[in-house]
Amino acid sequence: MSVIACIQMASSPNVGANLLEAERLIGAAVSQGAELVVLPENFAIMGKTEHEKVVVREPEGDGPIQAFLAEQAARHGIWLVGGTIPLVANADDKVRAVCLVFDSAGRQVARYDKIHLFDVQIVDSDEQYTESETIEPGSEVVVIDSPFGRMGLSVCYDLRFPELFRQQLDAGMELLVLPSAFTAITGQAHWEVLVRARAIENQCYVIAPDQGGYHLNGRETWGHSMIVDPWGTVLNSLGRGPGVVCATLDLERLGNARRNFPSIEHRRLQCG
Repeated sequence: MSVIACIQMASSPNVGANLLEAERLIGAAVSQGAELVVLPENFAIMGKTEHEKVVVREPEGDGPIQAFLAEQAARHGIWLVGGTIPLVANADDKVRAVCLVFDSAGRQVARYDKIHLFDVQIVDSDEQYTESETIEPGSEVVVIDSPFGRMGLSVCYDLRFPELFRQQLDAGMELLVLPSAFTAITGQAHWEVLVRARAIENQCYVIAPDQGGYHLNGRETWGHSMIVDPWGTVLNSLGRGPGVVCATLDLERLGNARRNFPSIEHRRLQCG
C-alpha cells in the first residue's frame, strides 16, 4: 500500500509565488507520508489573460518550472505529477498544456499533452472559454508504469470523454490522475459525479486535484479535490482553498474489486 496525495491551489499570475506555494504544499503532503503527489492544472500560472502563459512557456527539458518539479521530486524522493505547465507549441502564439511526471530521482518519465480543449459558453452565466486560441491539443493517450501501478494521465476537460479512459483501461490503467481547474459552476454540477463515475466504470483509483478559489483573472474554480477508490468511494476530499488531500492506494483492493465484480470483462462494445 502507498500513500498518495493531491494538491489544491488557487494559483495567481505570479509564477514565483505559485512555485513557493506548491513547494509548501508538497512538503505538507510528504510530511503525511505521501509517495506520489499530483499538482493541479495550471499550478504554476493562472494569468490575468490567457496570453500570459504563452509568455512563460518553456521548451521541454529546460526552464524554471520544470527545474522546480525535478528538484522537488528528487529532494523528497517522491513521484511528482506536475499538473499542467505551458510548453512550446508549433505555433509561436500558443502553448501545449502538458502534464509531466517525474520519478523519485527527479527524472522526467512521462509527458501527456492535453487532448480535449475547453471551448464552451457556460450555461446561465456570461463565462466563455476558448482554450484553442492559446493551446494546441495533443493526440496521444498515455499510460505508464509506476511503483503505484499502471498510471493513466489526463487533464480537466478530458474527464467528460469516457472513451479516453476506456483506451487507457485497455492499456492496463489502474490509477488515473486528473489535474484540473474546473469552473465553480460546472464543478458544482458535474465534478464529483464525473470523477466517481470514471472510477466506478473503469474500476480504478482516481487522483483528482483541482484549483479551488478566486483568481486575479476574475475566475472562480470549484476545488473539492478528491481521491476516489475503484468502488467509487471518496476516500478523502477538500472543499475550497489551498491544501492537501491524502489517501492510501491498495492495489490488492483494486484487484479484488475487478475479480469479484468483473464488469470490465463483461464489455461487449469496444472503443475504436
